Amino acid sequence: MYTNVAYLHDFFDEIVDDSKDLLVTSCGYYRLEKLPIIATERPKGRKDFQLLFIAKGKGHFVINGKKEIVSEGNMILFRPDESQMYYYYGKDKTEVYWIHFTGKNVEDLLNQYDFPNNKNVFFAGFSSDYECFYTKIIQELQLERKNYTDMIFLFFKQLLIVVNRFLIEEKKSNTEIQNKIEKATHYFNEHYNEEINIDDFAASINMSTCYFIRCFRQIVRVSPLQYILSLRMSNAKNLLGNTTYNINEIAQIVGYENQLYFSRLFKKNVGISPSEYRKQNWNN
Repeated sequence: MYTNVAYLHDFFDEIVDDSKDLLVTSCGYYRLEKLPIIATERPKGRKDFQLLFIAKGKGHFVINGKKEIVSEGNMILFRPDESQMYYYYGKDKTEVYWIHFTGKNVEDLLNQYDFPNNKNVFFAGFSSDYECFYTKIIQELQLERKNYTDMIFLFFKQLLIVVNRFLIEEKKSNTEIQNKIEKATHYFNEHYNEEINIDDFAASINMSTCYFIRCFRQIVRVSPLQYILSLRMSNAKNLLGNTTYNINEIAQIVGYENQLYFSRLFKKNVGISPSEYRKQNWNN
């Protein structure tokens, strides 16, 4: 195991100081190699704030009584008196940075930079700036050069700004992706009975095919082809139960030139053949 840690005035207990806007009291870095486990168990939490960053590997946390595996690229924010129960295992090759801070305006500062106030764990990306600012703060605490607490304040604020930029850009990116997937579902609803080339459609909205399919699946919970198939089957069932079109006509209406292929596909997805479905669900 490798550690690089520093404490304000070499004071190892937690510090609560409401006389300043912000005061960083300790900062550190752990890299697990051979040590089997590092366990932190503070059921009643601490009186200060803590912000951790999983740079590599993962951590095993208990958040609101539930076990949660937190992977690299995530940050964990603990506020005063929040239970802190987490474990790092050597087999995961975990690398983690942490910082403790206090002050009368900490909450205002966190709100200013859009840190979530309704969850402890959030994805912050993989900016090398995170590791840089954590390391600089550790060095300032260790060396205690002139005005080092002011320098630490500036480094910590820059850290918050970089996190804020990522959160804003991620939110904007998620909104853009959401809009593109909504455009896709609208297009599929309008053209489900036509031949749709997923590669061409993804290119039309400036997304790679793989990325489009992954985003579509994440938001809609099925792949684009499965979504189109569900539209075809749903409309086929409606036509079978409410119109007098024969099965061949219905197959062509929903996008299948081959009646036999349509019938096999219908039975596979619905459980019975089109003719059996019509007998059971005829509404005229």
